[in-house]
Amino acid sequence: QVQLVESGGGLVQAGGSLELSCAASGSISVINSMGWFRQGPGKERDLVATITYGGDTNYADSVKGRFTVSRGNPKNTVYLQMNSLKPEDTAVYYCYAYAQWRSYWGQGTQVTVSS
Repeated sequence: QVQLVESGGGLVQAGGSLELSCAASGSISVINSMGWFRQGPGKERDLVATITYGGDTNYADSVKGRFTVSRGNPKNTVYLQMNSLKPEDTAVYYCYAYAQWRSYWGQGTQVTVSS
């Protein structure tokens, strides 16, 4: 089992920056992949960025060049540095982890970007 706790959401003006953090805990020692998804108002939950245990990253086209995903040391924490934020980035951001053939989700943190 893996428990995920997110922090770092909030309100920011367009063009600003925020960093999200997510800490994993539980009985699983190696988490294969961690990352972030988001769900905007009236939309489906979509990929933002993921990073594997080995450091390979994957980004949604809409955030490439603006967002950076990273893992801490030990590798049970994942971060999302968000720069040049746009109003369309407004969403609930969910931390994600994949370990031992199961997906795990955090409770979500609200990010609101004002124009």
